[in-house]
Amino acid sequence: MQIEPIAPLQMTPVKMRAESHLGETEAAPKVKSFGEYLTDALKETNRLQLESARWNSALAAGQVEDVSQVVIAGQKAEIALQLTLQMRNRAVSAYQEIARMQV
Repeated sequence: MQIEPIAPLQMTPVKMRAESHLGETEAAPKVKSFGEYLTDALKETNRLQLESARWNSALAAGQVEDVSQVVIAGQKAEIALQLTLQMRNRAVSAYQEIARMQV
């Protein structure tokens, strides 16, 4: 009976990789600034105003079958504009109050 020699162990490198369950390795989501929110709101208000104008033009040209769509678009645009104006009024009021503060 012949005994065969034991082959040396082949060592393979091990790659260590661990994932955290605490979330510190995840990229933090980008937070919008107040200016970005304000810009987005103004763009949306402008978009609604333009959409209302398109519906009104289509109604005047006789291309609209359902008048309620024109009224809805107009009301959306009016509400968005009123909200924008109220936000402006509040911002101006807050600025004036801060300007009146004595330091």
